[in-house]
Amino acid sequence: MAEARLELERLLRSRRSVRAFVPDPVRRSQVLEILDLASSAPSNSNTQPWRVYVLAGEAKRALSAELASAHEADNFPPPAHFPEMLPEKLRSNQEEFGKLYYAALGIDRDDRAGRTRQTGKNYDFFGAPVGLIFTLDGRLTRHSWLDCGLFVQNVMIAARIPGFDTCPQVSFVRYQTLIARHLRFAEGEVVACGMSMGHADSEAPVNAMRVPREPVSAFAMLAGFEDWPDDLTRPD
Repeated sequence: MAEARLELERLLRSRRSVRAFVPDPVRRSQVLEILDLASSAPSNSNTQPWRVYVLAGEAKRALSAELASAHEADNFPPPAHFPEMLPEKLRSNQEEFGKLYYAALGIDRDDRAGRTRQTGKNYDFFGAPVGLIFTLDGRLTRHSWLDCGLFVQNVMIAARIPGFDTCPQVSFVRYQTLIARHLRFAEGEVVACGMSMGHADSEAPVNAMRVPREPVSAFAMLAGFEDWPDDLTRPD
């Protein structure tokens, strides 16, 4: 049991958002194993609302080419990933990430052209051999969106078992209509996010970036534990 806990901690802590990949292929059987394991994610009344399109080779290149053209033309509505006014603490976290991210890339925050070029790399899945598009029925409520998020997280953790890296990408949402047409979505199906999967390019400076996490005390409220000792015995 102790070894299992250590392995789980290793998988969780080794997950990071990789933004530069090497082109080494990922086998179809490996992807299927990852998705099968990820499907153990919980969902409200076992509705399992997620759907995922997994692209490699020419299928990925074809979608990426369309997305690259759309990004260059810049004639889609601007993305709305966040409300117009983020709460102050969240805005502060976002700004800190932006500083770290563009510094790692060597792009000045005032270099709009450079930032646009970097954003465009999302649509080639950062050079990863596998791209995933996660969807669900747009009629569902935020509770089902949470279920989809749990599945996405499971995919990222399951991918670490064979040593793959990932990056979840909300940037694909902007091109919902293009992706829906290209992948022939069912009526009402909407993009939740995309994801890159493969092996990280260990030489890329952006992959050396580490984003700080808040301590538990900053986001968790615990009550009632004064009634329990901290040295409770737990069997291994």
